[in-house]
Amino acid sequence: MKANKNTFHSSPAVLENAPLILAEVEKAKSILLHCHVNPDPDSVGSALAMKFILESVGKKVTVIRGDSEIPAAFDSFPGVKEIVPKNFFEIDLKEFDLFIILDTGGPEMISNKGKIVFPDSLNTIVIDHHASNKGFGRMNLIDISSSSTAFVVFQLVKEWNVELTRDIALNLFTGMYTDSGGFKYSPTDYRVLAAAAECAKIAPDYIDTIFTLENSSTKEALYFKALALNSVETFCNDSVAIAAVSNLELTAKHITSDIISGSDIANALKAVIGWNIGILMTEIEPGKVKISMRSRDSKAYDVSLLAVSLGGGGHKAAAATCVKANIKEAKEQVVAKIKELYNL
Repeated sequence: MKANKNTFHSSPAVLENAPLILAEVEKAKSILLHCHVNPDPDSVGSALAMKFILESVGKKVTVIRGDSEIPAAFDSFPGVKEIVPKNFFEIDLKEFDLFIILDTGGPEMISNKGKIVFPDSLNTIVIDHHASNKGFGRMNLIDISSSSTAFVVFQLVKEWNVELTRDIALNLFTGMYTDSGGFKYSPTDYRVLAAAAECAKIAPDYIDTIFTLENSSTKEALYFKALALNSVETFCNDSVAIAAVSNLELTAKHITSDIISGSDIANALKAVIGWNIGILMTEIEPGKVKISMRSRDSKAYDVSLLAVSLGGGGHKAAAATCVKANIKEAKEQVVAKIKELYNL
């Protein structure tokens, strides 16, 4: 693996950091990767693609699952069965000299089972695309011009002159496709489409993987959607729609946290004309509410500001946080912040 001048138009952030990250990779012997809390396809796909990239140049690589189960719908991701079913606090960090932290907006997304502390012996590199990421690694590549971390990794593949194998390509395509909402969300541009086309050419079976991802629902997931949509209330002169599901309702329908899809509900709400912000609140455990936010107009209603104000993060059009409160208290907090931030 070596730095390479290629015809692909990588972002300035990638161009600046790619050779620096490569130098750290070349020095490392044993590298740790992970999936973030409640992993999505971008998290898992980016980690597995990076695993294959690093292994192709002789590095010893371990991908840990993190706090959450990998959804069964991800079973067709190349390399998924090699993910070690441990979280950050169940491994011996002395076994690694480099931790590449992908698609993770802050330390709390590595694990929420305790305080994240990196030993001096462990080099850390953060590779992400979330604007709210403050850069908590020794080295940080945060490319907010990319619609997914998978696309950042694709650019590194180009800059490092790595062979784009079928396994790398399939993982990267899946991350790019899903995190851009099927290439609908900003900042998706011609470069993302070109990258996806190249991956699709090498891994034409991407169709099967996407089909599985989009057609692996359960009756519990359908019950959850019904509960959420039935609870919708509007605030701020009918411009903000909030769906809220209590822990009691989740328990009654045997709905577990791994089958809750916040983005679908929040997106459905912001799709309604006049509802500029769509929010899903889920009390994932008593007194702990997960909040997913989507904006119909991210220039006027940047929901990353709302998420950050509540201890979370994300993008202008899509963000999330988690608060210690019950549903009623969470609604009050969120509505108060919306009025403060957007003058609604």
